Amino acid sequence: MAHANNASKQAKKPNSYICHDCGRQVKIKGDRIMGGKMLVYQSDSDKILVVKCDTCYQKNPSLTDFKECEVYSRIVGYLRPQKQWNPGKQQEFRERKTFKVAGCCGR
Repeated sequence: MAHANNASKQAKKPNSYICHDCGRQVKIKGDRIMGGKMLVYQSDSDKILVVKCDTCYQKNPSLTDFKECEVYSRIVGYLRPQKQWNPGKQQEFRERKTFKVAGCCGR
């Protein structure tokens, strides 16, 4: 996902996806998905993209076992679900950058 400050950089597209149901590889050629379907679901204000191979899509074209992960993070000293934050704090969370410190935590 590209942030607003990285808008000038183009995100690299994958050359394959994994089927949500069976785990098979679904190839991509240009902008076309070869041997599969991409399903788009709306969750609150976010779009969720799911890929199914043709075999799984023919068996069941809907998404039946998807469970959204609830993200907890620290805000103002308390651990709370990120979805309960006000819009300003949610935007701050999306713009956060993580860093790896060399020699930290036994790495």
